Amino acid sequence: MSARLSAGGRVDRRRALNFRFNGRPYQGLEGDTLASALLANGVCMVARSWKYHRPRGILSAGVEEPNALVQLFDGNRTVPNARMTEVSLVEGLSARSIHAKPSIEFDTGALNGWFARLIPAGFYYKTFMASQAAWHFFEKHIRKASGLGVSPTEHDPDRYDKRFAHCDVLVVGAGIAGLTAALSAARAGARVLLCDEQAEAGGWLLSSDEQVDGQPAAQWGAQALAELGALPDVTVLPRTTAFGYQDHDMVTLVERRGDHLSADQAPVFRERLWRVRAKQVVIATGAHERPLVFGNNDLPGIMLAGAVSTYIRRYAVLPGRNAVVFTNNDAGYDAALALKAAGASVQVVDARAQPSGSLSQKAKAAGITVLAGQVVTEARGGKRVSGVVVQAIDGQDRLTGEPRALACDLVALSGGFSPVIHLQCQAGSKAAWSDELAAFLPGPAAQSERSAGACAGRLTLKACADSAAAAAAQALKALGLPAGAAAPAVAARDPGGIRALWLVPHAQPVSRAPKQFVDLQNDVAASDIHLAVREGFESIEHVKRYTAMGFGTDQGKTGNINGMGIVAQALGKAIPQVGTTTFRPNYTPVTFGAVAGLELGEAFDPVRTTAMHDWHVKQGALFEDVGQWKRPWYYPRPGEDLHAAVHRETLAVRNGVGTLDGSTLGKIDIQGPDASVLLNWMYSNAWSKLEIGKCRYGLMLDENGMVFDDGVTVRLAENHYLMHTTSGGAARVLAWMERWLQTEWPHLKVYLTSATDHWSTSIVAGPKSRAVLQKVCKDVDFDDASFPFMSYREGTVAGFKARIMRISFSGERCYEVNVAANDGLKAWEAIHAAGAEFDITPYGTETMHVLRAEKGYIIIGQDTDGSVTPMDLGMGGLVTKTKDCLGKRSLTREDTVRTDRKQLVGLLPDDPKVVLTEGAQILNQAPTGPTAPMVGHVTSSYMSPTLGRSIAMALVKGGLNRMGEKVHISQGGPHGPVVHTATIASPVFFDPKSERQNA
Repeated sequence: MSARLSAGGRVDRRRALNFRFNGRPYQGLEGDTLASALLANGVCMVARSWKYHRPRGILSAGVEEPNALVQLFDGNRTVPNARMTEVSLVEGLSARSIHAKPSIEFDTGALNGWFARLIPAGFYYKTFMASQAAWHFFEKHIRKASGLGVSPTEHDPDRYDKRFAHCDVLVVGAGIAGLTAALSAARAGARVLLCDEQAEAGGWLLSSDEQVDGQPAAQWGAQALAELGALPDVTVLPRTTAFGYQDHDMVTLVERRGDHLSADQAPVFRERLWRVRAKQVVIATGAHERPLVFGNNDLPGIMLAGAVSTYIRRYAVLPGRNAVVFTNNDAGYDAALALKAAGASVQVVDARAQPSGSLSQKAKAAGITVLAGQVVTEARGGKRVSGVVVQAIDGQDRLTGEPRALACDLVALSGGFSPVIHLQCQAGSKAAWSDELAAFLPGPAAQSERSAGACAGRLTLKACADSAAAAAAQALKALGLPAGAAAPAVAARDPGGIRALWLVPHAQPVSRAPKQFVDLQNDVAASDIHLAVREGFESIEHVKRYTAMGFGTDQGKTGNINGMGIVAQALGKAIPQVGTTTFRPNYTPVTFGAVAGLELGEAFDPVRTTAMHDWHVKQGALFEDVGQWKRPWYYPRPGEDLHAAVHRETLAVRNGVGTLDGSTLGKIDIQGPDASVLLNWMYSNAWSKLEIGKCRYGLMLDENGMVFDDGVTVRLAENHYLMHTTSGGAARVLAWMERWLQTEWPHLKVYLTSATDHWSTSIVAGPKSRAVLQKVCKDVDFDDASFPFMSYREGTVAGFKARIMRISFSGERCYEVNVAANDGLKAWEAIHAAGAEFDITPYGTETMHVLRAEKGYIIIGQDTDGSVTPMDLGMGGLVTKTKDCLGKRSLTREDTVRTDRKQLVGLLPDDPKVVLTEGAQILNQAPTGPTAPMVGHVTSSYMSPTLGRSIAMALVKGGLNRMGEKVHISQGGPHGPVVHTATIASPVFFDPKSERQNA
C-alpha cells in the first residue's frame, strides 16, 4: 500500500527511480532517500536488531539513525552499514538488510529473543570463562553472530582525494543558524566556507511550516543559499560532514561527491577529505531528538516525532494513518499537526501535566486529543506496532490510575533534544548540563569556535537565527571586520517546558518488564544498565563498555543521554555528577578510502629519485632502497659482481677520486633568533659558539638517552643553520623537532623547513678531489688554511651557485657540492668531465659503507638499535657537561651507567678471508649445546679492499674494556651453524690519526 501523499514535499514527481531492496523491485522519486522511498512503498520493517534479532523499523530521518543500516550494492563498490536515511535514491540502487538470515521476515537469530534473560549485558564475561579452551571455542561463535555489515573484499575502483583549505570563517551546518551566520560573515567581506552533511542545505527549514522574512521557511533557505553561491569568497559544500575538530582550529571534513550520482555521472573523486584551517568557526550543528524509553519501544512504526514531520513535509510520505504522539515537550505537537494536516488520525500523550507551549495550544485549537499527565508504558505488536498501553503518571514518576490501550500503526516520540556538541568538546570545551533543557550544552569555547542555533540550546527558529547573528558578529569582530546583517525575521514561539523522563515506569520491575531499549543499535535495555550498576560499575565510561551503550555506527546519538539519566537515577545522583562519555572523532563513520586518498599502491610509498638518477641508470648502476629514495648501490662493469665492483670503487676513492650522489641526505633549514637554543636542546654537544661558516657533527638523543640520529650541521649565518640527517631519517627528525617546538617550547622563535628536495649534492672524495674541484670552481680558495676541514664556502661550480662543505664520511679529503636541484645533473656532469684525467669513479652506497666502516664511522639503525647511548659508542665526549639536552638526564640512570652494557667495538676475524654475517651472535665460549649465553652481535661486516682483509663492527657487553680478547661468532652455514673466532679491536681500522682527510 502506497503511503505517498498526492501533493507536497520536495521530491520530483516527474522522475521515478527504480531500486531494489532485499531483492524486491520498488519505485521512488527524485529527491527521496532510501528510507523515504521504502516508507512511501509501505515498507515498515527494514532491519533486525544486533543481539536479539528483533524486528526494527526506521526511527529517524537523519544521521542519528540506529536501526536502518543496509549493505549497498555488491562486488567492488559495496558499502556496509549505510544509513537508509542518508542514502540518496539513484536509479538502479540495490540494498539489502544486514545481520539477518535467511531474511528479515524469517530470521533464525530471533531465537535469541527467547533467551534474552539468559544473555544480558556482559553475559559472555561470566558464562564462557570456565577455562581458556572453552572461551576460545565459544569466542568463534560469538564473533560470527555479532557484527553488522560485510566489509568489501574486492579492490575499490573509485578514487579519493584530499584537500587543504584556509578561510576566515568556517560555518558547520546549514540550517537557519548556519545560513544566517554564513550570510552575515559573507556580506561583511569574510572568506567563508559553509558545510552541511545533508544533500540539501536548510536543515529544519525543509521540514518546517513557519515563515522566515515573510516567506515559507524552505523558500528563504533556498534564497539564502543562492545568494551565498553567487558571492566570490564563499564555498558551499553539501553532503559534507565535519567529523573532527583538531588543535589550532583545524576541522576535518569528508565530502561525499559521487554517491548520489549514477555511474555515468560520477565525478573523478568519490569522496574528498578536507583539512580546513579557520580563523573563526561557527558551529551550527543542530540537535538530535531523543526517543522515550518504555516497553517494546523498538517496534517498527515507532519513530521520532521530528522524523515524522520531515517525511510528511519534505518527502510527502505519511508513515502511518492512526498515530499516537508520545512526548514530554512541545516539539511532539509539531508532528501531531503535520499528521492531522496530512489526513491521519492522531492523539497526543504528554507526560507533562499542564502543556503550555505555543504548539500544544495550536494542537488543542486544531481539535487534536491531548492526554496530559500520561505516558506510554508499553507498545504492542509484532513486525509493526499495533497499539500502546497508556497510564497516568504523578509528579514523582509513579504510575496512577488504570492502564488503557490505544490502537495505532504509528508512534511518534519526542523525549527532548540533545544538542550536537561533538565538535565543541573535541575542540576542548567542557559540556555543561542544563536542567531547563534536560541536555548538555557546550561550555566556554576552548579555541576560536562559537556555537549557534540548536546546538547552543536555542530550540526555536527565531532563537536559532538570533543566536547565529550574534555568533557571526563576534567572529567578525575578532577578525576586525564590520558586523554583518541582522537575523531574518521569524515569529516568536513559546517552546514550553520539558519534563525530564529518562525511563517510563512500568507495572513490573525493570528486570521483568518488556524490554525498554536505550540503545537501539546495540540492543542495550534499561535492565542492562541497572545490571551494570548492580555489578559495581559507576563510571559512565565503564557502564558504556560493560553494556556496549553508545558503540557502533551511531555512537549513542539517540540513546546516550537517556542512558546517563538512567545511570544517575540508579545511583541516586544528578546527571552532571555522572558526566558524559567522550565525544571522540569521528562524528560519523569515515571510509578508509577518504583517509587514504591517493596514497594507495605505488603512491602509498612513492619512489624518490635524485636529479642524477638517469645518469646513474646509463652508467649501469644497480639501486637499493633507502627510505623512499633510489640510491646507486654499486656500478658494475662488464664481468664484475658486487664484490669486484666495490673493491674497485673503494680503491679508486682511497688512491684517486670518486663521486657519490649525496642528494638523498636529509636537509633541514633552521632559522630564527632561537635556532642555537633549539640545537643545544636537540644535540648532545654545544652549538652556541659554532662560528659562521663552520660545520659540526652531533648526536641526537631520545628521551631515554639513546642515540636517535646523527649528522653534520652547518652554521650559514648568525641565526641560520642547515642540518643534515640520515637519508631515511629526515622526516622522522623534522617531526621530532616540530613535536618539541609545538608542545614544549612554543615560545622559541625558530622555524624549520625541509630542504632535502631543494638541493642536489655531489660528494667528491679522495686525494685528488681538490684538484678536480679547482678546475670547475675558480672563486673558492681550496688551500687547507683558507678552507679547513669541517667548514663551508659559497662559490660557483661549473657556472652554478654552490655551497661547498668540507665534510668526510670516507676519511679521505672530501667536498660536498650542493647546488639547486634543477642544476644538479649539469654540475655532476661537469665534475665528471673535469675529473676524467684523474680517472674519476662514481661509487655507490655499498662502497660508502666499506669506506666508513674502515674508519669506524657509525650508521644509525645499523650500528645502533634504539638501546645504545653515546657512551656505548665510545662517543661520550660528544655529551657536553656544561649544558642540558634531550635525553641527558637519562644517561645517569642506573641502567645506562652499567659497565656491562653492549658497547661498540671492532672485530678482526682470525681468518682474514671470512666475512662475518651481520646479526651473527657473539659468544664468550664456543657453544657446547644448542644454546649458549649471548654477549653481543655483529652490526656491520665487510671485506676491506684497503686492508686486504675482513673487518667488522659489533656491539659487545663491556666491549670497550675487552680490547684484544677473543670471542666466538656463531652464524649460519650451508650445513648448519658455523663458529668463527675473532679478536676485539678498535672500530677504527684505518688511518687512526685521520691524516688522510688533509692528504
